[in-house]
Order: sequence, then C-alpha cells, then structure tokens
Amino acid sequence: MDNSNIQEQINDINRKLDIVLDEIVAQRETRKSIEDLTADLTIIGQDMFASTVAELDNAGVEVDGEAVKMLILKLIRNVDTLTELFEMLESGKDLLSDLTPIIQQVGLDGMHLMHDIEKKGYFNFAQQSIKIMDNIVTHFSVEDLQSLADNIVTIMETLKNLTQPEMLKTINNTLMVYKSIQVNNIEEYSLFKALREMNSKEMKKGIGFMITFLKNISKATTNNQN
Repeated sequence: MDNSNIQEQINDINRKLDIVLDEIVAQRETRKSIEDLTADLTIIGQDMFASTVAELDNAGVEVDGEAVKMLILKLIRNVDTLTELFEMLESGKDLLSDLTPIIQQVGLDGMHLMHDIEKKGYFNFAQQSIKIMDNIVTHFSVEDLQSLADNIVTIMETLKNLTQPEMLKTINNTLMVYKSIQVNNIEEYSLFKALREMNSKEMKKGIGFMITFLKNISKATTNNQN
C-alpha cells in the first residue's frame, strides 16, 4: 500500500472522527439545555406550588395530601379511560367539522324559506288571523261557543248542502240576477199591471216554486218538531 492510499484513509478516519465529535458535542449541549430547562421548570414548579399553598392557606382552604395522592393515582389508573374520552372529543370535533357545512346549508335554506313565506304574505295572513280570533273571542261569549259546539253538526250539514254543485250554481245564478238588477231604477208596477204579469209563464212558474218551497219548509219543520 503506497503512502497516498494510507494518507487518504487517515483523512477519511479523521473526517469520521470529526463527525462523531460534533455529534457528541451536540448531544452534550442538548443534554445541558434539557438539564437547564428541567432546573428552570423545577424552580417554577416549586414557586407555583409554594404560591398555591400560600394562596390556599390565606383563603383558609386545607389541602389533604392523601386526597391529592389518591386523585393522582386514580388519574394514572384511568389513563386509558381518559384517552378514550379525548378520542371521543376528537371524533366529536371531526363530526362537527363534517356537519358544519350541512348546518350552514340548512340555515341558508331556512332563511330562504322564511323569506319566501314572508314575501307570499303568510306572516301578514297569520297576523290578520290572530285579529280575527281576537274579534271572535271578544265578541262572543262562552255560552255562544257552547251553543256553537252543540249545533256544529247541523251547521256542518248545512255547509255541506250549500257546497253541493247544484246549490252553488243556484246561488251563483241568484247573485248574478241580483247584480244585473238596477236597484235604484226599478220600474213601478200598478196593481192591474202586477195582476197581468202574474198571468205570464215566468211568474206562474215562480209562484209555483215559492208555494212548493214554503210547503216543503212547513213539512220539514213539522217533522222536526215531532
């Protein structure tokens, strides 16, 4: 082996030794920093403990050392339970993060829905409905409501009959005829002219309808009384 190869190996060994020495120095500095930090934290902890003891003593609070020791032991024994609790909290946090966009979207949809309802006038309608109920309550007595409850079946039957297509058509025709009549400009009829009009086909049919209607009303009233 020539001198050049030997010198190269020596240089390589020196470089490796320098790296090892640097690592040893770095570890020594790190250890020293940790020792200094530990010493500082120990001093701080002692000061905090002394301050806490002084504060508790001034406040008249007695600390049971045995109870504190038991608490620490319980915490150590239940470290797995505490870990599970923290994991549950983390899972809850993740779930809340996942639900936040959904909750926000539901809130926006709710705001849009409320805006549409207000735009369509539902709130005003509800407000006026409350006024209607208030007027009903102030206008009618409890006895009136009791009477309404007693006769609600008859009222509903009447409404049912009124809402039949034939009845609605008849009522509508009656209203249309009344609307077409000029009430302020009705022609005057003398007794002779009225008698002559009564001989017309329309009047005879109308009189027949009225007589038939009154007879049926009288018959129904008699049946109800019996």
